[in-house]
Amino acid sequence: MNPAEKHSQLLKSTAKRLGFDFCGIAKAEFLEEEAPKLEEWLNRNYKGQMGYLANHFDKRLDPTKLVEGAKTVVSLIYNYYPAQKLSEGKSDIKLAKYAYGADYHEVIREKLTEFLEILREEIGEINGRSFVDSAPVMERQWAQKAGLGWLGKNSLLLNREMGSFFFLAELILDLEASPDLPMAKDYCGTCTACIDACPTDAIVQPGVVDGSKCISYLTIELKEAIPNEFAGKMENWAFGCDICQDVCPWNRFSKPNSEPAFQTNSELAGFTNREWIEMTEETFKRVFSKSAVKRTKFQGIKRNVDFLNFKKPLN
Repeated sequence: MNPAEKHSQLLKSTAKRLGFDFCGIAKAEFLEEEAPKLEEWLNRNYKGQMGYLANHFDKRLDPTKLVEGAKTVVSLIYNYYPAQKLSEGKSDIKLAKYAYGADYHEVIREKLTEFLEILREEIGEINGRSFVDSAPVMERQWAQKAGLGWLGKNSLLLNREMGSFFFLAELILDLEASPDLPMAKDYCGTCTACIDACPTDAIVQPGVVDGSKCISYLTIELKEAIPNEFAGKMENWAFGCDICQDVCPWNRFSKPNSEPAFQTNSELAGFTNREWIEMTEETFKRVFSKSAVKRTKFQGIKRNVDFLNFKKPLN
């Protein structure tokens, strides 16, 4: 076994040891096919107010600009599918499933730090950086290149064994490792369930999402008032949205995660409509102190809940 194969084996065994569900390896190189797609997406202003997505165009496409001498991009999958859904609770108000427990940035970042430490113990000094939904990394494209799945019509990475309810994370390393074969096939076929189900028509063509119309954008990224054109179309989502994932046939393979930090917050699970509508800043800080929901801040969640405009009796 040559060094590149040994490194590949070490990367995969370490990923498994740290609880990642899948690990794929790709050669660190310029994403030539993605450049015109990204440019067109930005030119159509599908980013909305997410100005940061227009920054660091070259870095998004070239991992060697993020890590000097980069040779390998390691893509990792970590399941977050919950055992208990909030919709099984006492409220009509919905949150994206990834926000039911602790903030994934912190949980997974800790694992990635440990991952790099293990690699350095085993191999010696290597130059590398870890990423979890941070920095200009085209994570879905790298995961596809590493053989972990394909990009669905909703633009999310789909994995044949577990659907799409998972986090993606990356390590960019100056370490030679044998790459995996990219996922060349698209297993969506003629299915258009996600396109048909999106209440705001955010999926403008297969694989292309107009971010400025996406409920996740409207409830998290947008800092101003939600435009009136979306009134009555939010389907009770107050933070993020899972509609295009919930209807995806591949998500019938989703299984509950085994990460204690991602278990559904018990206080949140008991929230009623009244508690959401009358929530104080003090309650918000207590319930969401360790949650990704804190990103929208109290005023943001209040704006979102108010926009849903509940007419039904409070419970």
